[in-house]
Amino acid sequence: MNRLQVTDPVFPGCPIRTILARIGEKWTLLVLLELNQRGTMRFSELNKAIPDVSQRMLTATLRSLEGDGLIARTVFAEVPIRVEYELTDRAKTLLPLIDLLVEWSIENYKDIVADRKKFLTN
Repeated sequence: MNRLQVTDPVFPGCPIRTILARIGEKWTLLVLLELNQRGTMRFSELNKAIPDVSQRMLTATLRSLEGDGLIARTVFAEVPIRVEYELTDRAKTLLPLIDLLVEWSIENYKDIVADRKKFLTN
């Protein structure tokens, strides 16, 4: 399957599921948050900012986000070639929702961890 195509096997025509699947991918939110905090970044800067992502996965995530119109990739004709990534206006409209999700996660983290421990011991 092409990396830019995200489909739900049960409801392949559902646009909401395909969009949420992309946003829910492992590295997507971290990339968007880093670009939001730091602005325009080069690949190596993103890779350092998210140290547990492999170069291969970061490349795939950036390509997917670019394909969805959430980040812009600018290539500068220099030697060596310089490539920079930044959020698009569409991505900036998503950020308040991501911020709410992060806030909710922080507020509920301890209780969720406690519930997981209880669940695993039963």
